[in-house]
Amino acid sequence: MKALVIALIVIWLALSLLGAIIEGLLWLAGIGLVLLVLTAVWGWFKLKASGRDRV
Repeated sequence: MKALVIALIVIWLALSLLGAIIEGLLWLAGIGLVLLVLTAVWGWFKLKASGRDRV
């Protein structure tokens, strides 16, 4: 019984750490995507504005 409890504790700890790592990476990916979209929109407006100046 003691071995089963220790095994369950180790499995729970491993799953908790894996979840925290994956959650952290998902948040990082989400922030990266938001910054990518904001940069693309900002760049598109800057290119569009600089194109007007040349005409």
